[in-house]
Order: sequence, then structure tokens, then C-alpha cells
Amino acid sequence: MTALANVLVIIVVMVLVVQRQMRAQRLDSGRRTWLLPVLLGALALRDPQLVDRAHPGTSVALLACSLLAVLAMGCVWGWTVRLWRGEDGAVWAKGTRATVAAWSGMIAIRLGLFGIGAALHVHQTGSALLLGLAVLLLVRSLVVNWRARTLEPSYGATAAH
Repeated sequence: MTALANVLVIIVVMVLVVQRQMRAQRLDSGRRTWLLPVLLGALALRDPQLVDRAHPGTSVALLACSLLAVLAMGCVWGWTVRLWRGEDGAVWAKGTRATVAAWSGMIAIRLGLFGIGAALHVHQTGSALLLGLAVLLLVRSLVVNWRARTLEPSYGATAAH
């Protein structure tokens, strides 16, 4: 995929994900949870320019730092989501102001890493952003689903088995 296409995919996915996160929605712990991160990760890993061949060590180090940052931010994001059980026992989720702050922090970290890469003359593709977004969404889903399994049933609702 071209760099412009990667950036457009990233922007569209981020807008859709943040928009969905700010609305109360029934938590889906099925296949849909994994589908988007797997697709984004596959698109990113197909790019032969994911690592800059002129600066492989620095490029891999920046990619590793980026992935560590999104792992941490995915955990933070997963903990900022408000979870509750509905009267029917279904788990509901909704983003909070802290969710928006987590996204803002993630964007700032990504811009900082991009700036470091640019200062070191490392060629950076949109595929690294796609891979980071895939990891971010996957980690967030894992944290939210883990938290959902530990929720107590609401008053008067039966526990979902």
C-alpha cells in the first residue's frame, strides 16, 4: 500500500474507533474483537519497507520503542473505559475523558518518536503506524475483555455463564 493510503486507513480507523468508544455499546468479545487488529497487522507486515534498509538498527529500535509505547498505551486505554453490566447481564462499555486523554498521549508519543526518527534520517512508513494501531487495538481489547470477565453481575441480573 502507498504511504498516503496507509495514512488514510489510519485516520479512518482512528476516527471510527474513537467515535465508537465514546458511545455506550454492548461489549462484543467474539471474533470482531480480533478481526480489525489482525487485518491491520497483516497489512503492515506485508510492507517490505517497514524497516529502513539504510538504517536497520535504528529503524528496528524505533519500531520496538513504538510497539512498547502502544503496548503500554493499550493497557492504559483499556483501563480508562467504563464497564458495567446491564439488567440482562450483558457487559456495556463507554469511553471516558481519560480515554480521550489516553488517545492524546498516544498521539503525542507517536509524534515524538516520528520526530526522533526524522532527526536521525530514518525513513518511516505508514506501515509502522498501522502495526502500532493493530497492537494498540488488540491490547485494549484484551484488557477490556479481561476486566469484563471480572465484573460482578448487576443487582437482579443473573450471571452470564
